[in-house]
Amino acid sequence: MNDLCVDIGWQSLNHDGEQLCGDHVDIIEPDENSTIVVLADGLGSGVKASILSTLTSKIISTMMANGLSLEDCVETIAATLPICSERKVAYSTFTIIHIVNNEEAEIIQYDNPHVILLRDGENIEYPEIEMNIGGKKIYKSRVRLNENDIFIAMSDGCPHAGVGMSLNFGWKREDIIEFMKTFYFVGYTAKTLTTLLLDEVNKLYGGKPADDATVCTVRIRKREPMNLLFGPPSNRDDCGKMMSLFFSKEGKHIICGGTTSSIAAKFLGKPLRVNLDFADKDIPPTASLEGADLVTEGVITINRVLEYAKNYIKDNNSYSEWSCKRDGASLICRLLFEEATDINFFVGRAINPAHQNPDLPINFSIKMQLVTELTECLEKMGKRVKVSYF
Repeated sequence: MNDLCVDIGWQSLNHDGEQLCGDHVDIIEPDENSTIVVLADGLGSGVKASILSTLTSKIISTMMANGLSLEDCVETIAATLPICSERKVAYSTFTIIHIVNNEEAEIIQYDNPHVILLRDGENIEYPEIEMNIGGKKIYKSRVRLNENDIFIAMSDGCPHAGVGMSLNFGWKREDIIEFMKTFYFVGYTAKTLTTLLLDEVNKLYGGKPADDATVCTVRIRKREPMNLLFGPPSNRDDCGKMMSLFFSKEGKHIICGGTTSSIAAKFLGKPLRVNLDFADKDIPPTASLEGADLVTEGVITINRVLEYAKNYIKDNNSYSEWSCKRDGASLICRLLFEEATDINFFVGRAINPAHQNPDLPINFSIKMQLVTELTECLEKMGKRVKVSYF
């Protein structure tokens, strides 16, 4: 066993004029060290394609998670998919990336553009074994994982981008590889890498995709713990216990809240210094405390973090804001979204008297709801989150 883990990010562009995407991605974790990613592309576009791709990805991911063979999966798909009344076929391509024990990737590919593997900034040509299952030509590969490996799976809408428009023959595989190599050493998350690639695909289509296009990026990285303290405990006598547990944890330490940071400063025996520059007029300034990596205001800042988190798991178009701004919320986003893999929340249940003013839109229940919703968003990003209440 090692300390590697997977960072997965995917996103789709719908065929111009269609409400539903004909591609579908399913991600299942049979156990804490294994992950199955399935990208399926249904025949055509719209509702029919969406049904075909959804059924395909669900069947494969569920059956593989239960230990059934690839042959069983393909046979089940052939017997299950509804036959198109126009084309008289039931057809969906698929790509499977099965991460086994965070040590090896099993890649299975049928009629989709082949997975790109970037390692140490270069494209790696991995061995492929050709198989014939139920009349379908399927390619199977096994790759030992290295830290910072990046696997890029896509539907055919990506290499077809720009055909007959900006590019005569579409966006060639080697050109896609060169484009993605430029971002390898930057340290972007899988979601951000996916967004960058899909934004370029959309540009090549002139903003009107002629096919559904989906990208799913799998990035291999080391686990990185992160700790966030939010609010003082309901019982003052628990302050020492809460602070002791928080600061004893491995990883970086983020403190949110004025009263909370004062308690932390007293526990550490260090001065708390408020930074007077406002990086964002709507977000209170940060502070500095020796022993903590970041100190911010509480509810207003976390609420902004939650807004960014909800956007991140959708289309991630707020990335340009939080990725470079210096306000407390943006700094927390970079730590939680990009750096952290395992997040420990230490949440105090004390009621802030300042929040009991009926004219203020902040109360205790809102604070707890923020923690609940942010936890859900972070888990959707693939983070391991543990919440401890005091």
